[in-house]
Amino acid sequence: MIKTLALEQQVGQHHALGTSITLQVFGARDKKVINDSFALIDHYEDILTVNRDESEVMDVNHAAGKKAVQVSSGTYDLIKLAVEESRENFGFNALIGPIVKLWSIGFKNAHVPEPEQIKERMKLIDPYSVDLNDLDQTVYLRKAGMELDLGGIAKGWIADRIRDLWRAYGVHAGIINLGGNILLVGDSPKRANGQWSVGVQDPKEPRGKNITSVMVPQCSAVTSGTYERYLEVAGHKYHHLIDPRTGYPVETNLAGVTTFTKDSVEAEIECKRLFFAGKPLAGWHDDPDRIGAIFVYNDEHIEYDNFQN
Repeated sequence: MIKTLALEQQVGQHHALGTSITLQVFGARDKKVINDSFALIDHYEDILTVNRDESEVMDVNHAAGKKAVQVSSGTYDLIKLAVEESRENFGFNALIGPIVKLWSIGFKNAHVPEPEQIKERMKLIDPYSVDLNDLDQTVYLRKAGMELDLGGIAKGWIADRIRDLWRAYGVHAGIINLGGNILLVGDSPKRANGQWSVGVQDPKEPRGKNITSVMVPQCSAVTSGTYERYLEVAGHKYHHLIDPRTGYPVETNLAGVTTFTKDSVEAEIECKRLFFAGKPLAGWHDDPDRIGAIFVYNDEHIEYDNFQN
């Protein structure tokens, strides 16, 4: 009988991007890959954040209504992707910041704004008021008060860049967990078929309690949900996912949706597309990069799109 050894692994934890990050690399003898990954995450946070006064994205915001700002290639690519997706008007909008700040859901000054306040801020979130110049990599927000915020897409994009780094290091398998944004790299070394087991959060239980789980090949899993940040006023709950088409939290029977796609940035985008749709979309998984989606409703019934459950 041949005895096999468990594959050596390295695990590292880090705080960045406003969340707790865990990286797990199988087949590594030391923490160099993990440490270099944390350095890369910190680099991208430095240039993409809007939670500090200085970053490449904040340079663009500070110049709103004044001038175009040149940014680095990676920042430009991400901004361009975010703006193009925002123009599809399915719910994701990288310019939503002024309205999100007006509601401030999840913060001490959270409140229900007056309709006139919302109407005024809606003038600042038009993604067609952003000029992108591919030749010199400049971004111009035409109106003073406009703001770019890549928070709804950046973690997925950064996760994909970490995977690029791991591939350059020859990593065969690992797990990138950016605060619940999961990217599974390679085949799982724990199962002969290479599949990974991924749990989906129960919206009525503490974080880490799953309502269901699925087996998937290497992919990214991202969840959008209404259950972690909300404001309750006069018996009505206002969750933090603002619909840019109305300026109010989206009305939905969904507690959350989890998407499984090849790339993490796509999982971020498609998660929001399906969440704002409120239900599975016909033909959504015709794209071979879209593995499936799981919808959890407020009454806790579950709908599996493209999964055999």
